Amino acid sequence: MVGPPRHTGGVPTTTPDAAPEPPRARRPRPWQVLVLVAITLAVAVPVALMTFTGASRTVVVGAHTAVVTPTFDEHATVDFGSVLPSLRMPVDQPFGLGVNLDVGDTDADSLNQLVARDAVIASQPDAEIERIAVEVRDMAISSALRGLGAGVLAAIVVAALWVVVGQRRRREILARARRAGRRHRVGHGPLRTTVAFALAIALAVVLLTWPEPDEETTATPRWRSITEVYPDIPDDLGLEDIEITTGSATDASQAIVQSAITTYDKSVTFYGELEDTVAEIAPALRQPEEGETVAVFVTDRHDNVGMDPVVRALGDEVGATLLIDAGDDTSSGGDWESFSVRSLANQFRDYDKVAVAGNHDHGPFVAAQLADEGFTVLDGEPEEVAGIRFLGFNDPRSSGYTAEVATGETTIEEQGAELVEIACEEGADVSTVVVHSPTTGQQVAESGCVDLVLAGHMHVQQGPTTLTAENGRRTVTFTNGTTGGAAFSFALGSKLRRTAQASLVTFRDGRPVGLQPVNFQPGGRIDVEEYVAFDLGEPTLTAPAG
Repeated sequence: MVGPPRHTGGVPTTTPDAAPEPPRARRPRPWQVLVLVAITLAVAVPVALMTFTGASRTVVVGAHTAVVTPTFDEHATVDFGSVLPSLRMPVDQPFGLGVNLDVGDTDADSLNQLVARDAVIASQPDAEIERIAVEVRDMAISSALRGLGAGVLAAIVVAALWVVVGQRRRREILARARRAGRRHRVGHGPLRTTVAFALAIALAVVLLTWPEPDEETTATPRWRSITEVYPDIPDDLGLEDIEITTGSATDASQAIVQSAITTYDKSVTFYGELEDTVAEIAPALRQPEEGETVAVFVTDRHDNVGMDPVVRALGDEVGATLLIDAGDDTSSGGDWESFSVRSLANQFRDYDKVAVAGNHDHGPFVAAQLADEGFTVLDGEPEEVAGIRFLGFNDPRSSGYTAEVATGETTIEEQGAELVEIACEEGADVSTVVVHSPTTGQQVAESGCVDLVLAGHMHVQQGPTTLTAENGRRTVTFTNGTTGGAAFSFALGSKLRRTAQASLVTFRDGRPVGLQPVNFQPGGRIDVEEYVAFDLGEPTLTAPAG
């Protein structure tokens, strides 16, 4: 039985059952916190810097795979290998940040084809520059996190050692250190252990941040302004800041480089002038009324990134806010063609975007990249974008430059029947169907369950045509011409190969109310067709499929 404390000789005592009060944890002092922060930074900064400068990423840039390596030389340097000269240009980035781009493989059939292709892509560089910048930012973040982790780990080790040694032992070590200092010699026991531990930490930091030796020694390249090496370059191309390496490789490849510059010049000039001409045709464009939404409709670009800023300028003239893409953004669906999707997404980054993949975008790559770039990719389910109910399918066929084969998963006829089933389902309320081939959309256009069917694939305009279903509902079908000006399946070039087309589709309250095609001629002229108003009547939200 526990009673009250007994007093013996005036000194209070407690019963044996009373537990002693546990010691209170000491709060860290400000100077201790500052020391840990200093240790963290002392380790984190050099580890992060060395990790960053030693990092590299293999990416697809333009028509190549390339290795991206960050530097601090204030330049963007592109190494094309031993045949073509390297080039560099200054970049205005914090801390003198730069980048090396080691260009690698491509699927081009010849060097001349490769150079011509690269020259055209270089004339529209914004998307590729952003691609490289994203990779460098990712490497910087990863390096910073790795450095921070190393710094925090070092601080934890020091803090743990501080706590384990304890206050009494630290005082003993300090006293011994003072005595050893007076005797001009290092003490033994705990002091020696502490000194050894500190040296081990210092050595670990040095080893973590020690630069790796260069694999090989190369001569320092000689850089000259490209306008000095090629004095015939026009002054208005803005290439005066670009430098190239000089030597035997440059001399041997002079004709190839000159051809690339000529192609670049033609591309910049042609598409730049075409973009400027858009402002001149503005009076012929139908301007939206209050409450209307304008969509830019493109299809069959086939890698022609030169048309992207031109079509964007067209959309800006009418205040468009929606992009509809009916596919064939590439020519073979290869991952080297990712530059085409990036370019389109970059030009229309502030638009709502809807897309399907075409038969030349076969495989999962293009559709996946479209989704990654912010497009709503239609794949058999109704999707509402910008207040409009869309439905569509990626094209089931697989086509390269010449051959076309079915994927074996489904056919365009089967997709057409499925579109009817989905669109005519009660409550689907689909307004606009987007498909690549007009054949895919024919059945749903005749079903009386949708307002508008948009397609491409044919490379020539068909429609707009109004169909009346058995239930009395009217549906408009329209096939857009090739936005890339493609004669076959490849449109990338220094100018248009044939007439290119983009169309402006106007919506009100989620339903299409009109359409206006715009044609871009190989000679640089732009022809605006008359605006076609749709007479769809009152909407019939559901209808039987047949």
